[in-house]
Amino acid sequence: MEFQLGVMLRGQYEHGADMVAKADEMIEQAKFADQLGYASITKGSHYSTDAFQAFQQFPVLARLSGEVKQARLNAGIVLLPLHKPLDIAEQLATIDILSNGRLIFGVGLGYREVEFKAFGMTQKQRGKRLTENLIAIKRLWSEDKVSMVGSHFELDEAVCWPKPLQKPNPPIWIGGNADVALKRAAVHGDCWYINPHNTLETCKRQIDLYKGFLNEAGKPFPTELPMRREAFVARTKEEALKLAGPFVAKKYAAYHAWGQDDDMPEDESLAGSLDEIIGDRFLIGSPEEVAEQMIRINSELGVNHLIVSMEWAGMEKSVAMDCMQMMAEEVMPLVKQGT
Repeated sequence: MEFQLGVMLRGQYEHGADMVAKADEMIEQAKFADQLGYASITKGSHYSTDAFQAFQQFPVLARLSGEVKQARLNAGIVLLPLHKPLDIAEQLATIDILSNGRLIFGVGLGYREVEFKAFGMTQKQRGKRLTENLIAIKRLWSEDKVSMVGSHFELDEAVCWPKPLQKPNPPIWIGGNADVALKRAAVHGDCWYINPHNTLETCKRQIDLYKGFLNEAGKPFPTELPMRREAFVARTKEEALKLAGPFVAKKYAAYHAWGQDDDMPEDESLAGSLDEIIGDRFLIGSPEEVAEQMIRINSELGVNHLIVSMEWAGMEKSVAMDCMQMMAEEVMPLVKQGT
């Protein structure tokens, strides 16, 4: 599979921002990304985001299904343990149809207590609930009627009509930071959706683990291996850090405060200054520097669908869009030459 570049639109904004204007900006950016040839557009999900105002995932993807004409739409990720499978199956089947079969179903556990409590569950329940939900959703998408009793739901000859357009189902990307997530991705997913937080050395170690779990499950290595990274490109690395650094630092301070570190391997941490956090996690620099990092990710990990976040709460739209354009027009040609 040829190396592809996608963009993540977080849809997170500072308190006091005009959210009607921000919604228009987000849609404009998505259409611009589509015109620039980005392969996918991702919208994530969190609830009760005290540090930011955030648009919710499914309404955004439904709106973009009519605005974006070529790029795939990635629900990346759905915090699946928080939900009931019939609801998610029908919602995503609708979006897959509205987008003419361009949906990607990203799946993750979640890690924030405020979310677990709000949805009436505990952190200990999340792994079991995710697995049960995923099994039920696949069945609802492939069977006419489904009867199944889970720990938090009961399907009694339940139906999901219409079915998704993609057969047998939209691609299922299972994300996760910790080693235990890799087995779940190998057994239940179409691929592991590599997280934006772990260093490349950790990712390389985890790829070997993932390959072992795939062998145990009797499954081949996926033809599409996605990864998400924070990224920003400018004429020089100094300029890129000046433009993006304060926003990235604020976002990762929020991740640390939310407890993201607790779901990462023991040798990984998001504490410290921006310089300490960046390492080889983030792709920040000149077009040549960012392209070199992308080529390394492809050659060392096998990643062939890289999804980059290039905007954070508080950043001016024009700055983000300039970066998107430079990434598409100057970085990607270099990456295609090198991969």
